[in-house]
Amino acid sequence: MKDEGAREMLHLQVSRRRMDGSFAAMFWRSLIFPTLVTVAIAVHAENWPCWRGPRLDGTSLETNLATHWDATSHIAWKTPLPGVGHASPIVWGDAVFVVAATGGEEERQLIRLDRDTGAMRWQVPVVRASPEGKHDLNSRASSTPATDGTLVFTAFLAGTDMVVSAHDFAGHPVWQVRPGTFVSKHGFCSSPVVFEDLLLVNGDHDGDSYLLGLERKTGRTRWKTPRENHTRSYCVPLVRELAGRTQMILSGDKQVASYDPRTGRRHWVIQGPTEQFVASLVYNPEAGLLFLTGGFPDLHLLGIRPDGVGDVTETHVAWRANKGVSYVPSPISFGPYFLVASDGGMASCYRAVDGTLVWQERLGPGEHASLVSAGGLVYFLGDDGVMTVVKPGERFEKVARNELGERCFASPAISGGRLFLRGDKHLFCVGQGHE
Repeated sequence: MKDEGAREMLHLQVSRRRMDGSFAAMFWRSLIFPTLVTVAIAVHAENWPCWRGPRLDGTSLETNLATHWDATSHIAWKTPLPGVGHASPIVWGDAVFVVAATGGEEERQLIRLDRDTGAMRWQVPVVRASPEGKHDLNSRASSTPATDGTLVFTAFLAGTDMVVSAHDFAGHPVWQVRPGTFVSKHGFCSSPVVFEDLLLVNGDHDGDSYLLGLERKTGRTRWKTPRENHTRSYCVPLVRELAGRTQMILSGDKQVASYDPRTGRRHWVIQGPTEQFVASLVYNPEAGLLFLTGGFPDLHLLGIRPDGVGDVTETHVAWRANKGVSYVPSPISFGPYFLVASDGGMASCYRAVDGTLVWQERLGPGEHASLVSAGGLVYFLGDDGVMTVVKPGERFEKVARNELGERCFASPAISGGRLFLRGDKHLFCVGQGHE
C-alpha cells in the first residue's frame, strides 16, 4: 500500500496542471478524495473506480485510446456475462468488476474479471430477492459498483429495502446494511460514490426520500439527510471543491442542490426546474459553471453558478436552454464546450459560458449510455452498440463510427489505454490505439 500511495502522489504531480485550479487544489490537499484520485497503472493510465470514472464526470486523462474498431478488430477480449445488467464496469489495477441479475433475476451478483485477459476470476451472490418492478429500459443490476482499492461496494434493491454491501477483492463479504427503504415503479439504479472515509448514496424515491453518508469500513450510517419532496430520481452526485467549499451536487427531488458530503448539510438549492432527474451534473472550469441536463416531464439545460447560499433559484441560473436535452445520459464538459446526447440519439454541442448552441447532429435511434472523453475526443455510445467518436469544436467533426454488434445500455469505462464496453451479453475490451 505504501508503494501504491507513492505512485498516486507521483501521478498527482504530473496531472495537477491539467486540472482546473480549484479541483487540483482539492486533490492536492491531503488526498481527501481517495477514489477520485488518479492512480497510475502506467505513466498515463488511470483506474476507473466508480460511476463516470475518477472525477465522476466521464473524463479520462489517457491519450492512446483506439478510435476505430468493429466486432472483431481492435477487440482485446470479449467475455460472456451471466444474467442481465446495465451497470457500468469499474477497473482497479488488474481487476474489472461488474454486477448482474441472474437466476431469473432473483440473485444479484458481483463479478470480477481479469483486466488483461477477460478471464472470470469469481462471481459471488450479494442479494437474493424477488425481482422488483422496473421501467423497460432499466435492469435489476443498474447501480454501478465503486471501489477504494481495498473493498468493492454495491447497491441493490430487495423488496422495498435498499441493500448496500462491501466485499474484498477476493469476493469475501465484509458488511451489508439496509439503510433505508426505496420505492419506485421504475426500479433502482442509484450508484454509490466513495468520498474520504464515507460512501455516498442517493435515496430519492416515492416515499421518505434521503441522502446517505455511510462509513466505508463498517456500513454504519454517519449521516442521513431527509429530502422534502419525496420524489424518485436517480442522479449520482458530483463532488467538487467549489467556491471555497467541498460540495456534493445533484439534481432530484424537484430541485438542484449542493450539500457538504461530510455532514449532509445543505449549502444551496435551486427549486425545480422539473420533477424527476437521472443524469449527473458536470462542472466546466473555464466558464466556472455547473451544468444540468434532463428532467421529466419538462426538459431543461441549466448553467449554474456554484457560489450560492440558501435558496438561489432566482439568482444563480446563468443560462437556460431547452433544445437537445438528455434525460438519462450524463453529459461531458470539454474545454469551452458542453456536449449532450439526447435519449433520442441527437448530439448537441453548446458554448459553456452562455449556452449558445454550436452544432447539433443526429447519431442514431437512441442513446442511454453517458458520454466519456479522452485524448481530445468525446465518445458517444448508442443503444445499438454504435459508438461515434467526435472531436469537439465549432463544427461537428466525426472522427469514427464503430459498430460493436451488440446492444449497449451501460456507460463505458476507460483504463490502461482501453475502453471497456458492456453489451447485452458480453463485456468487451477495446484495445489501445497502437494495436
